[in-house]
Amino acid sequence: MSDTPTTSTGPVRVLLVDDQKLVRAGFALLFSVDQRLTVVGEAADGEAAVAAVAELAPDIVLMDIEMPRLNGIEATRRIAATSDAKVLMLTTFGDEERVLACLQAGAVGFLLKNTDPAHLTDAVLATAAGHSLLAPEVTRPVITRGLERSSTDQVAISPANQAALDQLTEREREVLRHVAHGRSNSEIAAELFVGPATVKTHVSACLAKLQLVNRVQLVVFAFESGFMAAGSD
Repeated sequence: MSDTPTTSTGPVRVLLVDDQKLVRAGFALLFSVDQRLTVVGEAADGEAAVAAVAELAPDIVLMDIEMPRLNGIEATRRIAATSDAKVLMLTTFGDEERVLACLQAGAVGFLLKNTDPAHLTDAVLATAAGHSLLAPEVTRPVITRGLERSSTDQVAISPANQAALDQLTEREREVLRHVAHGRSNSEIAAELFVGPATVKTHVSACLAKLQLVNRVQLVVFAFESGFMAAGSD
């Protein structure tokens, strides 16, 4: 992903949020050697993060979860509601409940702190370019949990979610189901015998009609709404 573009106005602006100063210093040093990135500020807790986003308008917020005063999940929820900054969660924890809480709060990605430094840089750039990321270590548990739930639970679809789903065409529902199973656009294209661009169009339509902002929120919606349980085959 080394050719991932920066923003139209220059390097990707990054805000570092972690209650450990040494961790923030390490990230700042890592990003300082890449001209595609610039660290515009730091915050040691969620309250400070929300204030820093309002003041500095970063493109990406690299957010820890467990912090004093206000945790990263609630800080992400406030940031997502008040700014265009994209939140990439970075933590030592990888359980599926925590991942789902982060994504439902508005995070666009989730990585573990043991991520390779080069991969972290690429992940920040990819997130800035509009991609959504889940660490491989946490993707499988989340998908597995959803599949288990869809096969064992009777999840009632609320009237609001049903109304949203009714807007989807049959092909868009099919694409949504594939996305919920963790398949990429190219994998879905091969399965449906269409081009990747066509799949991308269907994914974009799903996002717009369901009023979601990224692919990982589609996965969460598919399982949490009851869509997978109600129509899984």
